Amino acid sequence: MTRVAFVDAPAGCAGDMFLGALVDAGLPLAVLEEVVDGLGLDGVELRVTHVERGAIRATKVDVCKDGRPIEGADDVHGHEGHGHGRTLADVVAALERLGEITAPPLDKAAHTFRLLADAEARVHGKQPTDVHFHEVGAVDALVDVAGTCVGLHHLGVEAVHVSPLPWSRGTVETQHGTLPLPAPATAILLEGHPTAASEETYEQVTPTGAALVRALAVGSRPPDGFVPRATGFGAGSYDRSRLPNVVRLVLGDVTATAGRDEALLLETNLDDVTGQVVAYTVERLLAAGALDAWWTAVTMKKGRPGVVLSALARPEDAATVENVLFRETPTLGVRRRRVERRVLQRSMGEVNTPWGLVRVKVRDAPGGHCATPEYEDCRRIAEQHGVPLREVIEAAVRAWAHP
Repeated sequence: MTRVAFVDAPAGCAGDMFLGALVDAGLPLAVLEEVVDGLGLDGVELRVTHVERGAIRATKVDVCKDGRPIEGADDVHGHEGHGHGRTLADVVAALERLGEITAPPLDKAAHTFRLLADAEARVHGKQPTDVHFHEVGAVDALVDVAGTCVGLHHLGVEAVHVSPLPWSRGTVETQHGTLPLPAPATAILLEGHPTAASEETYEQVTPTGAALVRALAVGSRPPDGFVPRATGFGAGSYDRSRLPNVVRLVLGDVTATAGRDEALLLETNLDDVTGQVVAYTVERLLAAGALDAWWTAVTMKKGRPGVVLSALARPEDAATVENVLFRETPTLGVRRRRVERRVLQRSMGEVNTPWGLVRVKVRDAPGGHCATPEYEDCRRIAEQHGVPLREVIEAAVRAWAHP
């Protein structure tokens, strides 16, 4: 069984809405309170209330500073400059203070902030290291991002799918003045994720919400065989929208069975791109939901060196993945070919190494069960403890083989 979270967000999403939905779906508030304590944020606490948004009862989670909710701080807009604020390094350092309680999801939380910093840097023509998050906004976003990643891990979620998000109209007021919606950083973070036109004129998707979706989502619809188990509704602050301003989070299971499924192989030939562009495009393809992405060196017409850029995608994600190829490369066309795969049964687990927990992917191969440690977990541990990566990998395999 694989635990999957499907986030249904036709009215949009923000960091506090994710927290509310998780608590409403069964996440103990104590888990989030432990996150706040671990971040070392003085005077910060959580306040949980039950509210109505339209005809739906939902859970509202507010991050409070000195007893008062931090109003509107989820709309984090980084800024270059020399004023007050937290840098990306400051934020990552705060996340690392969480220690072992977030060992597996720590990378996802840090990755979310890196995406946010990258987007703000693109908007303002700066480097990500020059981006400063508003001091108050950074506090709220730290709790939202870390709480969401830790909460999903606590509930055993191995994959997150997020529905198409609304592309709203109107404007938003920021420290940079009046900006069109979606906010510039939000629009960048939504690249590769399906959207739907909206008539609403308020900020339905915040930068923090978009960054979480970009970092966590592997698809835009529930996977085949999805069996719902629990549902939670997280409320946003705005309560006058046409749709109830809530995020619906559905926890469910997917039985990983050996068998065959179909996918689409998308390919394009390129002879006028740099290696950096190819590598970046592969990353974007995977972020857009590709099952796999790779490139192959080839010789093209007139003896020119080139590459074949390939991506494997589920049929429902093929259009999104294909759009990445058109957006990130100068290709004039993409080939499509339907392929059949034999898929082995697989599951996720955790093992304890001398340096901390490591996730392992267990597959039911013809010769028996095999386990592969998650590379990102092993790399993080190797960097934090100054041990060779291969030793961490070997220790994780031994821990799985001899529990």
